[in-house]
Amino acid sequence: MPRKIFSFLVLFFIIVQNSSAQIIPDTVKVAPVADSVLRIINLNPYFTLHVDSSLSYQLAINKDETKYYWYLKNSPVGLKINKDNGLLTFKADKSFFLSGKLKYDVEYPVRIGVQNLADPKDKVDTNFTLSFYNTDVIQPRIKPTVAGTLTVDEGDMVSFKVQCETGNFPIENILFRSNIPIHDYKLVKNCDDDFVWTPPFDFVKETDSAKVKILNLTFIGSTKFKGGDTATVRIVVRDALNYPIAKQEYDLVLSNIKTYIMRLKYTFIQLDRKLKKTRTARASFDLTSASTALSGTVLTTAGGESAQTAGKILPSVGLALVPVKEATSPNKNVEQNQASLIRSSIKRLEYMVYDYTLVGDKDPAIATKVNKLKEELKQSQMQLIDIPVDITNNMTEEELNNYFNSPKVNKKYRLTGK
Repeated sequence: MPRKIFSFLVLFFIIVQNSSAQIIPDTVKVAPVADSVLRIINLNPYFTLHVDSSLSYQLAINKDETKYYWYLKNSPVGLKINKDNGLLTFKADKSFFLSGKLKYDVEYPVRIGVQNLADPKDKVDTNFTLSFYNTDVIQPRIKPTVAGTLTVDEGDMVSFKVQCETGNFPIENILFRSNIPIHDYKLVKNCDDDFVWTPPFDFVKETDSAKVKILNLTFIGSTKFKGGDTATVRIVVRDALNYPIAKQEYDLVLSNIKTYIMRLKYTFIQLDRKLKKTRTARASFDLTSASTALSGTVLTTAGGESAQTAGKILPSVGLALVPVKEATSPNKNVEQNQASLIRSSIKRLEYMVYDYTLVGDKDPAIATKVNKLKEELKQSQMQLIDIPVDITNNMTEEELNNYFNSPKVNKKYRLTGK
């Protein structure tokens, strides 16, 4: 009995399995759905071309191509499309890149479209990207606007631009170094930056040969791949005069000379006034002596014994006034010589100040002129070392000049040839 039941169950499962696997064919045919939306069915969204290569790519749409035309917008130079069949062509000529019309590693977006000739609404616009690459290795270059050797003087500003010539990859940063430590300069970090530096006046030392010092500036540029270029600028710095300090020294010497001239003029006036008083006193004695002698002569020729006697005595009185004159108002030859010496020193110093006046904003002979003025001032001071020089404490500079340059004084101390 159990064996019959088991056989019955097996037969039942076999019948159920066969009935479920039976396929009932579909006798109704379904019509295919027509593709009504215009599409470009084989557009590549990205094209990459090598320099001096060409592109020929046939575009296709899902409709009858004879009823449509193709067009491009904002396409790079050289890219063309056949408006009738959609054949995309391009010749990557190297001249385009040499002239700068095209560039390497730059993505050019291109808009492309297809339009139904009969139905303006039946169209499609899309885009793709075009880029170019070059396997030629073009090294970037650093090119300063000055080349070779640059010669400057201390105190003169050095200024030039550090330019870059771009290769396959641009220079992203620039390092700087020099063979001699320098300060207060404008650092160059990127292309087209300016290097600005002014050599200080103590840059060239006394121990440097030929009074020059050579400075080598090195600019090292690097790309993102650590490649790059190096440029060197050689600067010859010559020893030069510190003009601002020399100008201050010149002004100080000039001020000392002018002050000394004023003191000499005041001393001259004091001596001249003493000489004037002496000459006045001696002239009074001379007039008195002459008057006495003349009176004696007149009385001698007059009548009367007393008058004749007085006439004989009066000439003796006039002669007696001569030693009195010498004792009371002696000739001041020393003062006369001192006044003449002071006046000549004043004239010489004034001439030297006029002759060594600075010319222009930066007189190259300023050091020589300062030394000459110092020498003349020292010489005058040594020449007049025994003459007490007074200070101008009661006369203005205008009053001193008016007295010193007056016609009487010029006539009195004028040199006469013998």
